[in-house]
Amino acid sequence: MPSFKKYRVGSKFMLADIDPGESPFLEGDEAAQRAQLDRLAEELDELQNLLHAVGQRKLLLVLQGMDTSGKDGTIRWVFSRTSPLGVRVTAFKAPNENELAHDYLWRCHAAVPRNGEIMVWNRSHYEDVLVPWVEGWIDKAEVQRRYAQIQDFERLLVETGTVVVKCMLHISKKEQRERLQARIDEPDKRWKFQIDDLKAREKWDAYQRAYEQALRSTSSSHAPWHVIPADSKRHRNLMIAQLLVRTLRDMKLAVPPADPALEGLVVK
Repeated sequence: MPSFKKYRVGSKFMLADIDPGESPFLEGDEAAQRAQLDRLAEELDELQNLLHAVGQRKLLLVLQGMDTSGKDGTIRWVFSRTSPLGVRVTAFKAPNENELAHDYLWRCHAAVPRNGEIMVWNRSHYEDVLVPWVEGWIDKAEVQRRYAQIQDFERLLVETGTVVVKCMLHISKKEQRERLQARIDEPDKRWKFQIDDLKAREKWDAYQRAYEQALRSTSSSHAPWHVIPADSKRHRNLMIAQLLVRTLRDMKLAVPPADPALEGLVVK
């Protein structure tokens, strides 16, 4: 298995050091890659069953990335074999009136995973720093305050039994252009397209700088960031599937001991 070390964000991380087009986790031909993803998805289902059976730990997968980076596709393929009873997905959009009346972490804390559950966040609390910072709604001091608060929030989750996996889906500007154009050109994809996607694209460089700062400021030993080269959709899916399987394996989950009263019991 390729190493994740290069893609784990450290204090000297530079986003430009990761090529969105590289694909070290792709091995063999397309058929072999699809078969591998199926095997990983099946193992993920088995591991999720154990997580549920133990009922003491939980896993939070945070997916961040520019528009069209593939957050929906990741969820669709990586969890294709997993029981919907053990996985929940929350998509964080622009906050509504009720959410704006609370602190920015309120809606996130309301959506953390329960014991035995995998929770996937399609966008997250990081949107409440990235967007306001790029749009000029908050200053540098507020950015640093929010990143400190986010680190405290994630530490709380970890110390109460949640394993946090954070993935930034890294695509190139060229790949994003092609995906946006496909949404416009293909009638069955037009529902995905929003004019605001183009407004964010105009600020591509600013968002890349903001992401780099966010990743470097909030990648910690208890909740590290991984940058996922995502120009290849299949590579993106395989890399995240392998990361999740490895994370769940490392939790050393085991089937709970059975009730001794069941020994020799015969159902009539």
